[in-house]
Amino acid sequence: MKKITFYIAVLATFPFVMSCKGQNQSIEKVKPTVITETVVHDTDDPAIWINPQDTSKSIIIGTDKDTDGGLYAFDLNGRIIHKVPGLKRPNNVDIEYGFILNGKKTDIAAVTERETNKVKLYSLPELKEVGEFSVFDGETERGPMGTSMYKNPQTKDIFVIVGRKSGPKEGYLWQYKLSEKNGSITGDVVRKFGKYSGLKEIESIAADDELGYIYYSDEQFGVHQYYADPAKGNEELLVFGQGDFTSDVEGISIYPTSKGKGYILVSDQQNDSFNVYLRENPAKGRIAAIPVSTLESDGSEVTSVNVGPQFPKGIFVAMSNGKVFHLYDWRLIEERIQAALKTKQ
Repeated sequence: MKKITFYIAVLATFPFVMSCKGQNQSIEKVKPTVITETVVHDTDDPAIWINPQDTSKSIIIGTDKDTDGGLYAFDLNGRIIHKVPGLKRPNNVDIEYGFILNGKKTDIAAVTERETNKVKLYSLPELKEVGEFSVFDGETERGPMGTSMYKNPQTKDIFVIVGRKSGPKEGYLWQYKLSEKNGSITGDVVRKFGKYSGLKEIESIAADDELGYIYYSDEQFGVHQYYADPAKGNEELLVFGQGDFTSDVEGISIYPTSKGKGYILVSDQQNDSFNVYLRENPAKGRIAAIPVSTLESDGSEVTSVNVGPQFPKGIFVAMSNGKVFHLYDWRLIEERIQAALKTKQ
């Protein structure tokens, strides 16, 4: 999920007012470096594909959520370079690298298509359809929304984890293992896991391949943590973020700073900000709250890869009202995190 240099940030500064130790402080919102061209209906979720030959030519993939929606690819200037039209309410998208398809390593994007109860799969960067499979078969409540991909570092197996609009208090998420059949990719369910508060819905899901965890936002409740490998069982490891959000707990993205360390960023949707937690110890609690210019964001992604001179330490991408995605220079986010940590010392 990236944003581009199309409308370089000459945006007005809006003061963000928050209460801190009983005193009101006016805090300037972080402004995007780039805003993408608009989609037709309603942006929902981004993903980031890193070009292995030239990282400055990496692209942002994003969904346009509507009955006649689509999947878009943007270059790093925010320009639309590919589009898959006619999808039936595509919701979330995620990316994984190196699936072996017809004997060739293929990077793929998985997209939930809510009105057909399917996950559709596309090769990258050209967005050619390479497979699909139905989800939540046999359930009365289906409507796939959130998705994340996980690649086991040891076995190299690739999975798609899918959430839905509503579901049971146990086994809300289903995990599918991808395989090739007759020259295309399909998925077979390998487990059903995940607690649900019943307060609203579960949409945002993120996988940490290196550490082997799945995180998902239980809106108006908190963030759940589970093992990503089905062989490690379905025990809930942690719930964090409770009491840290104005209303909806939304988009999750993970920024690594070194092996096993970094930050987990979670959208506080109605507060137009992102709460930050330590990747190595989210139970420690929120370490920063970053006010952003993005409005009502429910989908985000981040990378630490240098993708060019505008984003030498990576890029943070978030959907925003206005049919666009916002692209932030990671250094601007990092400055706010470091400042927050200093005030806690």
